Amino acid sequence: MSVFILLAVVLAIAAVLLIAVPLAKAGADTKPAPRAALGAALVIVLGSAGCYVTWSNWNWSPAPDGNLPQNMVARLSRQLERNPDDLQGWLMLGRSYVVLQQLPLAVRAFERADRLADGRNVDALVGLAEALALGDPAELDGRAGQLIERAIVLDPNSGKALFYGAAAALRHGALPLARERFKHLLALDPPAKVRPILEQEIASIDHELADQAQAPTAASAAAATAAPIAADSASVRLNVVLAPAIGASGADAVPLFVIVRDPHRPGPPLAVKRLESRFPQRVELTPADSMLPERRFAAGDTVQVIARIARSGQAMGATGDPFGEITYLVGHDGLTNLVIDRLTP
Repeated sequence: MSVFILLAVVLAIAAVLLIAVPLAKAGADTKPAPRAALGAALVIVLGSAGCYVTWSNWNWSPAPDGNLPQNMVARLSRQLERNPDDLQGWLMLGRSYVVLQQLPLAVRAFERADRLADGRNVDALVGLAEALALGDPAELDGRAGQLIERAIVLDPNSGKALFYGAAAALRHGALPLARERFKHLLALDPPAKVRPILEQEIASIDHELADQAQAPTAASAAAATAAPIAADSASVRLNVVLAPAIGASGADAVPLFVIVRDPHRPGPPLAVKRLESRFPQRVELTPADSMLPERRFAAGDTVQVIARIARSGQAMGATGDPFGEITYLVGHDGLTNLVIDRLTP
């Protein structure tokens, strides 16, 4: 656009010279006309500029892309390069990366904030744990769970720490601890949309605790004896294969996520496993791979199984991620091939 404007200015000057200069010069039988020359110049320059602005379709107001989240994050990142000890800046950068689903970068930002705070900042601990758990729910059994416990010690009223701490307790089967944390979170007056979710979780835990208390010892022993058989019958057994057409683009050293979902009920997955991207690979998922006890599959369920090569390192699919999916009848279908044969649009 700048080249076009420059050419337009040059052409306008040439037009002025062709018309105004002869008027300004004195000929053999004519007198110079400086006023006419000046008027002609003004008419040409101002008239052409006014007509172009009036009838052109060029948007003279620059697009406000400076406020796009990606641009704001880039500016914040540059500011932190100049001021690397800005704790609040690193926390804000970590939160921004979580919103943009750039979880590996979020982990690095929160780790930097945690180092600056010497492990004493609750927001840094919880942010780091959240980024890890969003990338791989199994992190709640490891590093993310440990970070959450440290955050709860520092601030027993941290809403996020209590929520993820309750989720970790559910994964471990510690129902009384999970209930206590959900109740504490409910007492902190959460948003109206969150209250029904917490109340439902507490009611579900109460129901399960009541069932455990009423079950006689003999029945418990029988259930314990039968548990391995039930768990085995409720497994999803796969042979994950990479299609030749995807081979070149799927050979990078990035994680493979195998996810079991309920096709009729949206929400958290029924089971998730994070693995290395090597093919072919046999995978088995059981109810033990679930994040929440009430979100598990059982024998007889028809589930959707997805295998995704996560180039971004995140469980959530991104454009260009190779994936494959099948429908699986738990307890009926045995070892089944799942072919990764397409790309996420």
